[in-house]
Amino acid sequence: MTTAAEEELIVQRPEGLYCPPGDFFIDPWRPVARAVITHAHGDHASPGHGHYLAMHDSAAILRTRLGEDISLQTLAYGEAIEHHGVRLSLHPAGHVLGSAQVRLEHRGRVWVVSGDYYASAHADDVNTTCPPFEPLRCHCFITESTFGLPVYRWVCQREVFGQIDAWWRANAAAGRPSLLLGYSFGKAQRLLAGVDASIGPVAVHGAVQPLNEAYRAAGVALPPTRLVTELDKATLRTALVLAPPSVQGSPWLKRLPGYSDAFASGWMQLRGTRRRRGVDRGFVLSDHADWPGLQRAIGATGATRVIVTHGYEAVMVRWLREQGLQAQAFETAYGDEQLDAGVAAEAGTPAQPAESAPGAPT
Repeated sequence: MTTAAEEELIVQRPEGLYCPPGDFFIDPWRPVARAVITHAHGDHASPGHGHYLAMHDSAAILRTRLGEDISLQTLAYGEAIEHHGVRLSLHPAGHVLGSAQVRLEHRGRVWVVSGDYYASAHADDVNTTCPPFEPLRCHCFITESTFGLPVYRWVCQREVFGQIDAWWRANAAAGRPSLLLGYSFGKAQRLLAGVDASIGPVAVHGAVQPLNEAYRAAGVALPPTRLVTELDKATLRTALVLAPPSVQGSPWLKRLPGYSDAFASGWMQLRGTRRRRGVDRGFVLSDHADWPGLQRAIGATGATRVIVTHGYEAVMVRWLREQGLQAQAFETAYGDEQLDAGVAAEAGTPAQPAESAPGAPT
């Protein structure tokens, strides 16, 4: 007869989320022997593990970030392996290239760990740079909640990209470089895939270009891009320049005299966040699920039990319980550096614990 503890396919440990019957971790933040990685952002893929398992398309980026010599095993979407009696498979999350949900099956029980994923109120609105989120039927769903507040409701991407194109076109007509800030892995490529590249040349920061090549190698269509250092000032005056947020206030910006800047992030839903970032424009574009998207994704799993990890856990857990579901939260080290006290205060809720991590997505 199994005990209640033995029924748990995932439990919390100081190192991360642990699967007791399989003896492996999912996205651990401390070094472990065996780590299943949902995607290659820095808060989910950390160095020092003995062996890594991840989706095939994330291999190049994981090796670039963690070292060419890591012990890495990869799976295609839907491909299953069995480890210590646990059947494990990876399925699309719609977040970034290679992002995956982890499906675990053991003794008739099915649990799914979402990692980070994209879904919104607009069912046909998907991240075009990776396969869309795939709802998986399960008994227990472990979900993120980065934007787990009712205030976060994304407008359709077509409208957002129309706003970006209009901003770029006006700047180009005035001879101003258009500096668009977004994270180097995931956000930059999604922006590239969505803008109208006929408006002018597209330049990128040195941190973005290798990741563009990884996407192209995986078959993702992106417009041609050149390094900012390869273009003269006259060409840059009509260019869209994609760069990570870390360039703000740095000498690198001297290459773009008279530029107009903008930030693309889900946090731009709140006007105060744009003010704190000190940018001319804020475009609301996230690689995470919004409030309706979280609700839709959770409902599609049919899970009667839901565990919430990072984001606005308390709000989401309360809402889930009101729907009659068994709900709780796991404390993790996942998070986004934009999720700070200022953002939380403007959203009207206390800040949730979140640990800054290089490359964490918005």
